[in-house]
Amino acid sequence: MWRTCSRPAAGDGCAGTCDHGGVGDDIGTSVWWAAPVMPDAAPGLVSLLDPHERARLDRFRMAADRARYLAAHALTRLVLADAVGRSAAELEFDRTCQCGQQHGKPVLLGGPGFSLTHAGDLVGVAVHPRGPVGLDVEEVRDLADLASMAAHVCSPGESVLDVSSFFAVWTRKEALLKATGAGLSSPMAAITLGPSGVREWTGDGAPSEPVWLRDLRPADGYLAALAGLGGEPSHVREADGNDVLHAEVA
Repeated sequence: MWRTCSRPAAGDGCAGTCDHGGVGDDIGTSVWWAAPVMPDAAPGLVSLLDPHERARLDRFRMAADRARYLAAHALTRLVLADAVGRSAAELEFDRTCQCGQQHGKPVLLGGPGFSLTHAGDLVGVAVHPRGPVGLDVEEVRDLADLASMAAHVCSPGESVLDVSSFFAVWTRKEALLKATGAGLSSPMAAITLGPSGVREWTGDGAPSEPVWLRDLRPADGYLAALAGLGGEPSHVREADGNDVLHAEVA
């Protein structure tokens, strides 16, 4: 089932429902959430991956990391295939980094903007038809040195009181950085958040165009944020990506 969110980052999360929806049939942004999937239990999903993705999958030593990677990347292919009307296994991504190597943010040439994320027992994929988008999810958990982490994440005008507020700031800023393509190579402390989004963004990584930001609440114990460049979507739709993955496995 879809959940529809029209609130900015300062809101309380998503509410309401929509009984239909896709990627290309409106001007909204779509987000799918799913559980990790073990590769041994889903050879059909593994077969969707390209050689680059399969090599990455094989390099993970921890089973949980392999399960998260497979679910996130297979789900990305499946929802993008539906958006562009092509086979999921045939999609080709450009991963050119600023250094020229193929380890940068993946882009589907001629397709919509998209972003994937994973943490704990949750993976997510966002698709935005209007351009670049960034999605981040984090499991709220205890931190050994909250003050040190906060100093890395917060700008001089910001502060956090506990792990919940820390991860709220982290997800918002990482989503913004993923939308620009910079990722964590750009300092989070260069961004100052306000009640309704970004108050100030300094440094070379600051985008020249407007940015938008939304908070999401995908599951108990998790915080997430969605961000993009340019015009803000009219709404954000969230859906169960497990149905998409299981349909391919069945």
